[in-house]
Amino acid sequence: MNKIIVVNGPNLNLLGEREQSQYGSMNYKQLKENCEAEAKKIGLEIEFFQSNVEGEIVNVIQESRKKYDGMIINAAGFTHTSVAIRDALDILKKPVIELHISNIYKREEFRKKSLISDVVTGGIFGLGTEGYILAIIRLHKMLQDENK
Repeated sequence: MNKIIVVNGPNLNLLGEREQSQYGSMNYKQLKENCEAEAKKIGLEIEFFQSNVEGEIVNVIQESRKKYDGMIINAAGFTHTSVAIRDALDILKKPVIELHISNIYKREEFRKKSLISDVVTGGIFGLGTEGYILAIIRLHKMLQDENK
């Protein structure tokens, strides 16, 4: 069974409480439960991690090289600022899907630049929290194809 990690950056712990027009009303616990149910349905082992601290995210990405087969990352605000997270993802050498609940390309100018897009396998933007489910399904398919 493949094992993946979903890494969430700053302020995602406040889903459902903040900017519902951008991020919807689902809270982080509900999001995690929905993702765990989908992963179980398709036979994928999944773990979640969330931090508001850049260095903690870098550490988890580095540790993921030996623990997980793939990653979904919503680096949130660090998407636009963190060379350290970008470098850690580049070192990972596993399938990685970049995910954003809102469409970063339809928001403020500073959000339109992702420092991590060029080192990840693919991206999902602007599809709400359902983007997580789509990312899980796609990452599972990618891992199946690589294991054949």
